[in-house]
Amino acid sequence: MQELYDVLIIGAGPAGLSFARSLADLPLRVGVIERSSQATLADPPEDGREIALTHLSVNHMQEVGSWQRLPAEGVSPIEAAKVFDGSSSYSLDFDNTSANLDALGYLVPNHLIRKACYEELLAHPHIELMPETVVEDVTTDAHCGTVTLNNGEQLRARLVIAADTRFSETRRKMGLAAGMRDFSRSAIVCRMEHSTPHHQTAFECFHYGRTTAILPMNGNRSSVVVTVNSKDARQFIDMTQAEFNHNIERQMDGLLGEMQLTGKRHLYPLVAVHANRFISERFALIGDAAVGMHPVTAHGFNLGLRGQATLARLMANAIAEGEDFAGEAVLEAYEKEHQAATRVIYHGTNLVVGLFTNETLAAKLARKATLRLANNLPPLKKAITTALTEQEGKTLNPLHELKAHLPPLPPLPEVTPVKQVRSKLVQALPEKLHPLNVLGLR
Repeated sequence: MQELYDVLIIGAGPAGLSFARSLADLPLRVGVIERSSQATLADPPEDGREIALTHLSVNHMQEVGSWQRLPAEGVSPIEAAKVFDGSSSYSLDFDNTSANLDALGYLVPNHLIRKACYEELLAHPHIELMPETVVEDVTTDAHCGTVTLNNGEQLRARLVIAADTRFSETRRKMGLAAGMRDFSRSAIVCRMEHSTPHHQTAFECFHYGRTTAILPMNGNRSSVVVTVNSKDARQFIDMTQAEFNHNIERQMDGLLGEMQLTGKRHLYPLVAVHANRFISERFALIGDAAVGMHPVTAHGFNLGLRGQATLARLMANAIAEGEDFAGEAVLEAYEKEHQAATRVIYHGTNLVVGLFTNETLAAKLARKATLRLANNLPPLKKAITTALTEQEGKTLNPLHELKAHLPPLPPLPEVTPVKQVRSKLVQALPEKLHPLNVLGLR
């Protein structure tokens, strides 16, 4: 006899566990299927990754109780951020004072988030967790979904959820296509101590050929993320500790004094994924299975939390109205809302990565212009800050602010020489946006 659930969630990562907890107060029978062991879920290994949580994500975690389970010493506020390009000392600056926030965001180790989500779920024993369980197949029809396990057992549910990584096997089995971008780059992540305090400031240094990010932890410690072409990544793992320390010191131009590696270096290939659709019949994608981000804007986990909260809210509303919580209307509403929330950020992030990893002269000039333009347009800078911190609980497109503050294009006659058009456009710009000012050449 087949077991019948209201919701089956495949994947007990933070997104899957958070979604299960979001449903815990609803009159639903929920099961979570996970291939990892109970011991691994209870005490996840440290993997080098630190998650920069936005204000919206903190709110979501507070609502479901997982935030309260994080150890205080594991939460590091990010109070300011500086973005550098090349060897220039000029930076695009953000701080919590101008944004009127206690912090721009909060840095938390990934393994602590996973542990907190698991412990919170244990407080709701009616949510059934199935560790060391592997899904063999998934099918759905108009009435329910059927999940076949590798031991031959079949489970049925009114709604099946895939939360099984950006390389989701469940998404593939359900025939949902995804756009995938392999950046041919890899990230080396580790923790380091330094002799000079960071003052809770994050540094993003777009050097030519590599990117070095310094994310502030509590004390004189930071999470370091070095991004390079994948063919060069292994050498950063194979360096001696002294060589690696010196390498990071040199890249930071002594900004944080002497740097000392603590713990292991971890290597992660960078691949971004966005599913073309997030839903099918009695089926939905959440977390990285829906959208897997490049880490440069730190939005991957935040979008995962946003998506599960969106779907849980729509399901709760349907239940309150006596409607089918897994029906077409609810899933289509989730699809529409989460696609709108993710597409701009996903493609915008990929554009940023493309611009800041392109080594042509035009790209280098465009990078410098972008940093100065953002610094000199307060509304644009505010829009970027709002989008990155999510303090207003919505996704904003900074390009809208940019367009709103550019002058209208002059009307063109039927035939106008290209040089004349270019001259008119430059003359129409405010002085602070003149190309020579933007590039810092006058």
